[in-house]
Amino acid sequence: MSTLTPQAGRYIENLAAELGISEARYEAADRSYKSFGDWLHRPASTVLKYRPKVYVQGSFGLGTAIRPINDAEDYDIDAVCEFEALSVGSQSQETLKKLLGAEVASYHKAQSMTKPVREGRRCWILDYADGAQFHMDIVPSVSDSSRQELIMKSAGFTPTWTQTAIAITDNERFNYQLVDSDWCRSNPKGYIRWFRGRMQFDLRRSILAKAANAKVEDIPEYRVRTPLHSAIMILKRHRDLRFANEQKNRPISIILTTLAAHAYQGEDSIAQALLTILQDMDKYIQNNNGVYVIANPTNPMENFADKWTEFPQRGTAFFAWLRAARHDFAELAGFSDAGRILERAEASIGKSLADRAAQRGAAPRGGLLRGATAPTASAGLSFPNRQRVPTDPKGFA
Repeated sequence: MSTLTPQAGRYIENLAAELGISEARYEAADRSYKSFGDWLHRPASTVLKYRPKVYVQGSFGLGTAIRPINDAEDYDIDAVCEFEALSVGSQSQETLKKLLGAEVASYHKAQSMTKPVREGRRCWILDYADGAQFHMDIVPSVSDSSRQELIMKSAGFTPTWTQTAIAITDNERFNYQLVDSDWCRSNPKGYIRWFRGRMQFDLRRSILAKAANAKVEDIPEYRVRTPLHSAIMILKRHRDLRFANEQKNRPISIILTTLAAHAYQGEDSIAQALLTILQDMDKYIQNNNGVYVIANPTNPMENFADKWTEFPQRGTAFFAWLRAARHDFAELAGFSDAGRILERAEASIGKSLADRAAQRGAAPRGGLLRGATAPTASAGLSFPNRQRVPTDPKGFA
């Protein structure tokens, strides 16, 4: 394990605090997907009889969303619309997507949204006004727990997480227009539950509730930030900076998140968690005769690194990034001089962010930072009053 000075540890805590997005951002995301869900349940809804259920996934669902590198980038809110009364054999993927698309279009009109609705490979995309600085990807899906349980059992796996499994549309699949059961499988709810289990999420939420003299259910889930959350956020920013001009080979967030969650050993400090994760995260990558496998914890049949076989440079890029991250943060962790810490940080995660973390002061924030912390309003962003071009969706986590 790398040497860790108290000064470096405090700086890394401040760095995580600066990366975190404000409660206002999480509340805006919460309102946006709930508002769309309410729209689908209005009396005139064309899909009400199919029991639609809208919920958040990705980084906002996991609690690992970070501030963009610059204010020209949008926040990407990933949502799922699950039709609980439909199944994979009741209609084609195309039919389901068009069914949801009609409601997305009517919601867009009712909300007087000016930017056009966009269609993604697996989702519909709503771009909000410039000041909001986010877009929402809505993935059409159907409940699929029974089918996926059978698939898992037939392959010799224990179907631990299949009760929340879904099937999703994909307009690039060969059978997109056909009525059959061969749909893409997913399980965002199961993944979030697995992820939270890696850091005793429910216990930490209870600690926050007790400290606030409140009921557990009154503590929003996004307020629970653990060292694992913070370490992942720091790793994502380090990756973003390193691959700013090489997006195609950029390690995807679901890989970083999965490996970090496996490697996390319950450390109480952000810095110790970060160093442990960097030291051990590649131990959870299997190499089966030259084929790298990073299994989805909720579906071992899915390999998050499947593209590394088709594009070997992506695997090479991941290991090169990991070596660089280990070097950068091990070096930073060993410094006690504020100037050297800042110099190392600027090269690793960018001057603007590094400077803001330094300006937060040397004193560690008290209370639950060493277990579970709440994002503060000071971590928020201003809403620039100028036009931006939305970026493409960044992926699952």
